[in-house]
Amino acid sequence: MQRIFHGARPSRVVAKLDRLARSLRDAKDIVDELTTKGVKLSIGGSVHDPNDPVGRLLFNVLAMVAEFESDLIRARTKEGMQVAKAKGRLRGKPPKLSPAQQKHLMEVYNAGTHTTAELAELFNVARSTIYRTIQRQHRGNG
Repeated sequence: MQRIFHGARPSRVVAKLDRLARSLRDAKDIVDELTTKGVKLSIGGSVHDPNDPVGRLLFNVLAMVAEFESDLIRARTKEGMQVAKAKGRLRGKPPKLSPAQQKHLMEVYNAGTHTTAELAELFNVARSTIYRTIQRQHRGNG
């Protein structure tokens, strides 16, 4: 956001309102800040005048529609993921270590002879992968 205000020119152009802000409140805050700095905002080719009651009304309507579209996309995505998960198609990223490697990792870890950093180097993975594998194994056995 600082980029927009730094060296503010008389106007800013935004192709779509949903590219400017994620919610109605964010959009209103941004436009208020632009207005205090004397910057005009052009949304989709039309200049927004926040001092005009009709301009304010149109901006608020556009912002509400943009937020509504965003909410619809989020809801559809969530629904699609639930359907895919129910059909067994949503698996996520596969583990870095094979089941045999995970078993070997747990044996070495339980022996207590190596630190997690050494295990990460030994198995050629990040420490976070070691921690995640240990956590999964404890959850599975717990």
